[in-house]
Amino acid sequence: MSTVDTQAAKPPATPAPARGPRLTDENGRRIRVWELVLRYVLLLAVLALTVGPFLWQLSTSLKGPTEDIFNSPPSFLPAHPTLHNYERVADTIPVWDYALNSLKVAAANVVTNCVGAALAGYALARLRYRGRRAATLVFVLAMLVPAEGIIIAQFTTMRELGLNNTLVGVLLPGAVASLNVLLMRNAFLNLPYEIEEAAYVDGADVWQRFLRIALPSVKGTLAVVAIFAFMGAWDDFLWPLIVLSDPSRFTLTIGLNYLHGTFADDERLVAAGTVIAVAPLIALFACLQRFFFRGVGEGAVKG
Repeated sequence: MSTVDTQAAKPPATPAPARGPRLTDENGRRIRVWELVLRYVLLLAVLALTVGPFLWQLSTSLKGPTEDIFNSPPSFLPAHPTLHNYERVADTIPVWDYALNSLKVAAANVVTNCVGAALAGYALARLRYRGRRAATLVFVLAMLVPAEGIIIAQFTTMRELGLNNTLVGVLLPGAVASLNVLLMRNAFLNLPYEIEEAAYVDGADVWQRFLRIALPSVKGTLAVVAIFAFMGAWDDFLWPLIVLSDPSRFTLTIGLNYLHGTFADDERLVAAGTVIAVAPLIALFACLQRFFFRGVGEGAVKG
């Protein structure tokens, strides 16, 4: 029997069974199915704990006076949605005036923190001078001091300056936060020194290197600082409560506290006020989220 006949008599090889798509992470490491399922279960649990209360408040604010908000099992979807509760909030307290005062303080706080933290962070990270490490240590130690421990000194200072019962007095203590300065410092530290050295050789001074090279490379951290500054000023309650005494200058958090104290039994009204207070934070994060999630590789320079 010839070799050709022997090869022809062999049965054709059966193809290997096709495998399903391989699940891998960002580093190419294989992920088991049960690991992926566990991750999504944990993410859904965290989502329920964080977003669930807000959705419940939103649902409560849209329910009419005839709907039972304490029925069991609870219903998230209102049977007859209405915006009447938001109108009642505006009729009960000057909520839009309070929101405008909070917006003024929060917007000014964003500007002062972004400018001040960027300048201080660049000086701590890129400039060479005596006492730089000591200055960095001061900012670190400032984060360890609780706000309640220095609030009396802050109030005395504002009173001596004649700024109590003013929105400027509300703004000044948080104008430049230590955390934001350290965030900007770390972002500037990640920038390659060779880029600035090349600009220095070309004749760029320190301001040109800061504005044209360093600052455009840390937009993500600036967005983080802006979000933190806005949230801190918008949600602050204790310090405006101490400084302000004129109702026309109250911020939104103080105004909503009066709403809750007067109408503690009307959960729909309180829920509507809560949604009004949270809505600007959601809008701000939605606008800056693509910068916010730049994360660890903030200081990298892309070619």
